[in-house]
Amino acid sequence: MKATAQAHPIQGLIKYHGLRDTEYNIPYHDSISICTTPSKTRTTVEFGYRRDSCLVNGAEIDSEGYERATTVLNRIRSLAGIDTSARVVSENTFESNVGLGASASAFAALTLAAATAAKLELSRKELSAVARRGATSAARSITGGFSHLRSDRCDENCVAEPIANSFDEDIRIVVGLVSQYKQTSHAHRETPQSHLFDGRLAYIHGALAEMREAIQNGNFKSTFALAEQDSLSLLAVTMTGPEGWIYWRPETLRLLSLTRRLRENGIPVFFSSDTGATAYLNTTAEHAGKVANEVEALGIESRIWQVGGGAKIADYHLF
Repeated sequence: MKATAQAHPIQGLIKYHGLRDTEYNIPYHDSISICTTPSKTRTTVEFGYRRDSCLVNGAEIDSEGYERATTVLNRIRSLAGIDTSARVVSENTFESNVGLGASASAFAALTLAAATAAKLELSRKELSAVARRGATSAARSITGGFSHLRSDRCDENCVAEPIANSFDEDIRIVVGLVSQYKQTSHAHRETPQSHLFDGRLAYIHGALAEMREAIQNGNFKSTFALAEQDSLSLLAVTMTGPEGWIYWRPETLRLLSLTRRLRENGIPVFFSSDTGATAYLNTTAEHAGKVANEVEALGIESRIWQVGGGAKIADYHLF
């Protein structure tokens, strides 16, 4: 009863913020994202042990991560009717806890590997619902590409679906890596207490509809201009919570300024960030090298990524 799966992390475009139901990780509203590649998480799961264990990049997972992992494993065990514990070993090819969507790929890969090891035949929709229990964004990492998470008060209906498009092969995602540790769960707990939260709820439904239309029409400018706007909205709500948490750093602001300067000079590039200091500079294949060079000129490490697919079974195990 062993299987290995891999999944790509996500970049939020229209982000969810705050959880309506913290037990099942059901957000207040829908969200849309894209998966990023070649960044990935690979995870091997084997059942048949006395206790659950979980190693990530060679180290024991922290208590919060362990609790979330066992939540996913318990759901798989319940569905499969098995009562043994699991050994989990996972590796990332990119940094965690810096705003690169690592929890999405982590729990997507865990869910698919665990379901396969347990000999469950689950649809993408069903896998999405299970992965969401570990991390809400993992539901979208299951489906990959451009994905839309539909929020719903009912657990099995809060799942992700892919959004068809015609322009993902030309998209390049230049990462400006700012290695400032963060915990997204902190932001989600505080969000509903911001005086701007009701305004975000009022704005979000129109933004989601505009984003879906832009993606389906292959409109690069509209898609990523909306993502840039939503990043600013996300920060505003977070920084006006009770603790006034500001997760951007001076480097993040320099990346935003760089994006605007390059755009004024005719380069199609748009800023985006999730709840972290790291930034995504979304551009096209033609301009990715130029954008990455400009990021490096600021003394900030860069990566050039593309749009990735959904979670899938891998061809070799980690143990």
